[in-house]
Parts: sequence; structure tokens; C-alpha cells
Amino acid sequence: MSAKTTLVARSVAVLAVLSLLLTGCVSRDEASGAQEAPETVPLTELADLTLQIGDQKGGTESLLRAAGVLDDLPYKIAFSTFTSGPPQVEAATAGKIDFAITGNTPPIFGAASGANVKVVAAYDGGGGGDQILVHTDSPITEIAELRGKRIAVGKGSSAHGHILAQLKSVGLTPNDVTLVFLQPADALSAFTQREADAWAIWDPYTAQTASQLPVRSIGQAKDVTNGYWFGVASDQALADPKRNTALADLLVRFEKAARWAQDNPQQWARSYSEAVGLDLNIAEVSQSRSLRLPTELDDEVVASEQKIADLFADAGQIASPAPEFDKWVDRRYNDVLRPLLISTN
Repeated sequence: MSAKTTLVARSVAVLAVLSLLLTGCVSRDEASGAQEAPETVPLTELADLTLQIGDQKGGTESLLRAAGVLDDLPYKIAFSTFTSGPPQVEAATAGKIDFAITGNTPPIFGAASGANVKVVAAYDGGGGGDQILVHTDSPITEIAELRGKRIAVGKGSSAHGHILAQLKSVGLTPNDVTLVFLQPADALSAFTQREADAWAIWDPYTAQTASQLPVRSIGQAKDVTNGYWFGVASDQALADPKRNTALADLLVRFEKAARWAQDNPQQWARSYSEAVGLDLNIAEVSQSRSLRLPTELDDEVVASEQKIADLFADAGQIASPAPEFDKWVDRRYNDVLRPLLISTN
């Protein structure tokens, strides 16, 4: 396919998406546990709306602004920064934010606690930036040698699911190690001071730590679990016609931003570096392996999450039996998002 043909195809897809948004054609999957989607409203009626968005370091806001997709918003956005995914899910349940993008584990903890949220979009992050780090001079060279060791990890984070999967892959359980639950800043301190023998962490912290400390990676998430991120919306927002409409629009804008970043990696890395105050080399490493690419929220993705939920329940990290993850999935935006999905093949 020629570049001109590709451009035309993309333009047609974008026009189709916008047509769906303006006519209110937002679908839902009847097989999911989602609530009934309310009627949408014209985008021109959203001027008095402020969409509350949860964010993490160098996440959603940086990408949207770098790609220039917030320049013509028909509504307003307020971003709030969180240290990790679990607090974002808690904030959405409390109605403090409408939407956030988290790693693959926070939605599972949310489901286990009966959180008033739904997963509405999926993103393939690859899992290459989620790693298990040890100091270069550590005698630990493989996951099996973590038996009896202290591992720093954020509770309910994607790194939590990663370390459980790594342990299971070598026949270990959480009872065979000591999981030290810490947020990234405190975990870095504990790891640096050798109060933890290993650290399960994600980008950009992985890339940043590797640039500042002599460390080795003994495991990557892509080898043992899915590398998905998820867009999580509050039930309250999904039930509101205006917020439901704005979310559909925002999700399409994020897809456009992700495509821009994929097509312009150096420009995105520079923007990302400036936005989060990281060295350009760190930004390039982080985003080369951890860019969140929109993908289909389908049965395969949901099934892969159910496996992680079952893993947590079997490991005694959440109550057993594990929640039925599909009951916390709402696929109403699938048809709107499908034209701009990005293949990771």
C-alpha cells in the first residue's frame, strides 16, 4: 500500500469515528457486565463540562499535549497526578476522577474490592519496561534465587502481578519471599540502601534507575504475563450522558496521540523528556519499549486478565475465588475506537 493510499485510508477512518461521535453511536457488548450506556449528546453541548483525568508520571497528559490533540477540545480537562494505578482506581470509585490509564493489575484489585469502575479501553505496552532489578554485585542471577529475599514492589501495581508470575514460573510463592510493599520513591530508597534485595518496577523508573545505579535485570514482564494497560472509567462518569460522550471523544484523541508517537519516536521522546524532567536518553529508552498502543478490548484480552486475577487469588493476595473480570469490563466504545487501533505485529 502506498503512503498516499495509507493516508487516505486513515483519513476515512477518522471521519467515520467523528461521525459516530456526533451522532451518538456508542455501542456496548451485551455479553459484558457493563451498565447500559446512556444516550450521547452533541459535542457542542460540552462547553460547561470538565473531565477529571487521573495520570501518572509522564503518562496521559504528556502524550496528548505533545501530539497536539487537546488544541480543539469541546470540553475542559483537569489532570491529577498519582504515584501508581491503585490510587487512581480508588479515586475513580470515589468519584474524584472520571478516567485513568493504569497497568494490568490495578483493575483486578479494583474488581476484588467491588470498585465502582469499568475497564473501557486496552493498550499494549509490551511489558519490556516492567522488570525485576537487582544490584550488579548481587549474587542473585535468576528468579529462583529470590527465595528468602526481600522484594520491593507497589501493592496492586502491574509490578505486583509481574513478580507473582515470575515466582510461579519457578515454583515459588509469596510465602517463599518477603514482599515489601512500597510506592516507587520509597522503593527506590529502600533498594538503593539495600533494604530490599530486588525491586519489581516499571518504566520510566526502570530506565531511570538503570541510568543512575549499577543494576541488572533478572526478569521482564513480557516473558510471563500480558503487557497491557487499561483505560478505567468510573461508573458515575459512564452513567452520565455528557461525560460518556466526552470520554468517547477523549479515547479517540488518545489513539491519535499514540499513533503520532509511534510515527514520531524522536519528537515524542524529546517532548516526554521535557514534560517529566528526565534525561533524553532515559526518555528514549523508556518510550521505545513502553509506549501504550491502543488495541482491541476483546475476549482474548479479558481472558488474559482473568488469568492474572486467578494468579492473585491462588497466591493469597486477594480473596478466593478471583472476581469474574468480565463483569468489570464495558465494551461500549469498541466500535468507535476500532478504526484507529494500532497493530503491534
